[in-house]
Amino acid sequence: MAVKTDLFQSPDYYQLDELLTEEHIMIRETVRNYVKKEISPIIEDYAQRATFPEHIVKQMGELGCFGPTIPAQYGGGGMDYISYGLMMQELERGDSGVRSTASVQGSLVMFPIYAYGNEAQRMKYLPRLASGEWLGCFGLTEPDHGSNPGGMVTNIKDAGDHVILNGAKMWISNAPFATVAVVWAKDEAGDIRGLVVERGMEGFTTPVTHGKWSLRASATGELVFHDVKVPKENILPNVKGLKGPLGCLTKARYGIAWGALGAAMDCYDTALRYSKERVQFDKPIGAFQLQQKKLAEMITEITKAQLLVWRLGVLMSEGRATPQQVSMAKRNSCEIAVNIARDARTILGGMGITGEYSIMRHMMNLESVLTYEGTHDIHLLITGMDVTGFNAFK
Repeated sequence: MAVKTDLFQSPDYYQLDELLTEEHIMIRETVRNYVKKEISPIIEDYAQRATFPEHIVKQMGELGCFGPTIPAQYGGGGMDYISYGLMMQELERGDSGVRSTASVQGSLVMFPIYAYGNEAQRMKYLPRLASGEWLGCFGLTEPDHGSNPGGMVTNIKDAGDHVILNGAKMWISNAPFATVAVVWAKDEAGDIRGLVVERGMEGFTTPVTHGKWSLRASATGELVFHDVKVPKENILPNVKGLKGPLGCLTKARYGIAWGALGAAMDCYDTALRYSKERVQFDKPIGAFQLQQKKLAEMITEITKAQLLVWRLGVLMSEGRATPQQVSMAKRNSCEIAVNIARDARTILGGMGITGEYSIMRHMMNLESVLTYEGTHDIHLLITGMDVTGFNAFK
C-alpha cells in the first residue's frame, strides 16, 4: 500500500489564530503533526478493512489527548477548553472514529469518574485511562431508548455489598476493546445511577457491531449485562438522575463541535487543492464559476463555525457555557460538515468516491456524527425550547 503524503493546510480566512495563545497553537501543531505522521498514512486502510487501529490508544494517551481538561494530579492535562477543542479538531481532521475514541475516553469516561466519583475511584481509574493503558466506554443508549434515555430499562438491584446489573446498551464506541465501562442504570427507586463495570466481571460481554458503513475505523459494540455482580464501591456517589449522563454528553458534544469542523476543513482543503490542479476545457476547474461558488460557500461556513466554537470555548473555560449553547454548536458543525463533504465530493467528480482521497470516508463518518450524542433534530428542539420556553419533546 502506497503511503500518501498529508498536505493539509488549515483554513483561517479571518485570522482567527490571533485569538489563540502561543500554547494553543503549540498544542494544535503537536496533534496536527501526530495526525499527519501516524493517522493519515494508515487510516484509509483501516477504514476499508473496518478494523480499529488499537495501537493508537497508547499513542493518544502519550500525546495527552485523553482528558486534557482533567487536573494533572489524575493524569489529565489541566488545560482549558480551547486546547481540548483544538485537539479534537485535529484528530477528526484525520478521522471521526479517532476523535470518537478520544471523546469517549475523556468526556464520557474520565469526566464522570472525576466529577461524580470519589477520590478512591479517581485514583484507581483516571491515571490509567489518561495514559491509554486502559480504554473506556460509556453505556447510555439502549436498543429501544436512544433520543429518550430516561426510558432506559437497564437496572441494578441491591444485594448486600454489591448490586446485580441487568440490561443491554448498544452503539457503544470503544466497547469491544474497553477495560472499563461507565454504565447508567436505574436503581430500585427508579433513580438513574452511574457505575463502573470492569472487563472480566461475570455476565458482562461486549459483542461487536458489524456491517457499519460509517466510522469503520472505530470499534463499536454492545454492552450486555446478565446478572453482573458490581461492587457498591463502583457506584459513582455524587450524582443521581439523568443530569449525570447529560452532563457528560455536554462535554462530549463540545468536543464534537470542534471535531466535525476538522472534518469539514479537511474536505474543503482537499477540494480546493484538487480544483487548482484538475484541468478540464483547457483550464483548472477552480477557474469555473460553479466550483468557485461551492468553495466560497464552504470557507464561509467554516469561518462562521470557527468563530462559534472559539467563543463557546471561552465560555466553557469560564464555566459560563450552557448545555443549550453546546447543542447549537454541535448541530451547526455537524450540518456544515456534512454539506461541505458532499459539495467537496462533487468537485472531485468520480475521484471523490475513491480511497485515494479522504472525502468519502469523512462523508460516511459524518452521518454517524450527525446522529450520535443527540441527533440533528433533537438539538434543534433543544434550541427551540431554550428560545421559546415550550417543551416540544412531549
